[in-house]
Amino acid sequence: MVSVTGDEFRHVESPRAPQGATTIGTDRTYAGVWPRFTALVADIVLMSCVFFPVTRVVKGTWVMSTSDHDWVQGWFVSDPLCLSFLVVMFLYFVLLEGLGGATVGKRLMRLRVVDVNGGRAGLIRSLIRNVLRVVDGLPTMGLVGAILIAMTADRARVGDLVAGTRVVRSRD
Repeated sequence: MVSVTGDEFRHVESPRAPQGATTIGTDRTYAGVWPRFTALVADIVLMSCVFFPVTRVVKGTWVMSTSDHDWVQGWFVSDPLCLSFLVVMFLYFVLLEGLGGATVGKRLMRLRVVDVNGGRAGLIRSLIRNVLRVVDGLPTMGLVGAILIAMTADRARVGDLVAGTRVVRSRD
């Protein structure tokens, strides 16, 4: 449980939370690695259901190889279709977490993005936490973020720590 006295937070084990879990407020449990990973996979599957058919229509193939891109320069892919997908993915996370508190995957897993006091994260915090996915992804496949989520008391990755957000299990 997070005990708040002024601006000071104190983490204690909650009698209602699973062993080793930490809660925020009276009944909010911080989300660990696996629920967050599962939510991310669900979001990727959802986006793929849109991106693969669009790629098929625009490029004539379901999955693009390097020869299917309009412009390739070393490791940097600047194909307009790929860049538009990246923008859509970024906006998906920023807008849904900032305005609604959760992506579709997070809702399926009953997770919410909140500020450190348990309130709505908002667009600015969501923008910061999602820009910092790049840092959390280092050195590969989200390793830094996963280690921080597993090791910190409030299960926060770099983006959460800097933005002042946390991912919690939803009450509803």
